[in-house]
Amino acid sequence: MPKDLNVTRYQDAAACLPVRLRKLALALPEAEQARAEEFRLRAGSPLTVLLPEGEMPLEAVVEPEELETLCDLATSFSRYAAAETLREGYLPVRGGFRIGLCGTAVMKEGSNTNLKNFSAAAIRIAREKRGIADALAPRLFREGEFASTLILSPPGGGKTTLLRDLVRRLSEGVEGCGPRRVSLIDERGEVAVMYRGEPQMDVGPHTDVLDACPKALGIPMVLRAMNPQVIAVDEITVWEDIRAMSMAAGCGVRLLATIHAGSLEELREKPLYAQLLQDRVFRLAVRIVRTEEGRAYEVEEW
Repeated sequence: MPKDLNVTRYQDAAACLPVRLRKLALALPEAEQARAEEFRLRAGSPLTVLLPEGEMPLEAVVEPEELETLCDLATSFSRYAAAETLREGYLPVRGGFRIGLCGTAVMKEGSNTNLKNFSAAAIRIAREKRGIADALAPRLFREGEFASTLILSPPGGGKTTLLRDLVRRLSEGVEGCGPRRVSLIDERGEVAVMYRGEPQMDVGPHTDVLDACPKALGIPMVLRAMNPQVIAVDEITVWEDIRAMSMAAGCGVRLLATIHAGSLEELREKPLYAQLLQDRVFRLAVRIVRTEEGRAYEVEEW
């Protein structure tokens, strides 16, 4: 019987761990492995596995040296080559995994140039849940056209996973509507998971991926170069992102993006997004809600 893909992804993520912790993580029953979302490592505290109901501690206290080893494994013992993302507090790992890091910031002229003396790490287990957007995608069209849409949820709610599958569905085409040319700005490499120019995740046959490029720079680049019908981005976080998206909307391009927020009401309370709402750059919002049966998707209009 083929192994559950979620178990495989868990075990691939566990391969990033130092040997002692890896053995402990792999001893977890496969039923729990299939549900796991992250590994959490904190110096002096037990290794934990994040499940939908919360963190489950394993019987191993993380040593500070193991956090250093984790970083060495993730960078293939070449931290210098990963300096650009390391100073931002994360490391991308082949296979679509991302390691977030905390430690001591190395400051120079008011900017962080590096991290040292690691104190904590989080390994996010990338999941491809193909088909979760199948029922949702047709609900995001108005008069035969995709309506610019925001995906909302608190951190860890499944925004990136839903974004990936919506990009796939738009690229393939939705009932009664043909395929869309989608330009995906994959700043952190978590959506398409590119390796040597090829997506490791299914983002559809008509999707063009701009990898490892800041959204504010990437949006005008694809507008000039790729003639997109839809531009998709993950995690709008700064004013420059919002300004670039407003400009793209003014060019007639439809937008698909994610934001950390539990509801439209919460979004309206954040000053950063006031202009985005005022300019009505987006027409629809998809709110991800956890239920006893799993995640549900509620569509709201501005």
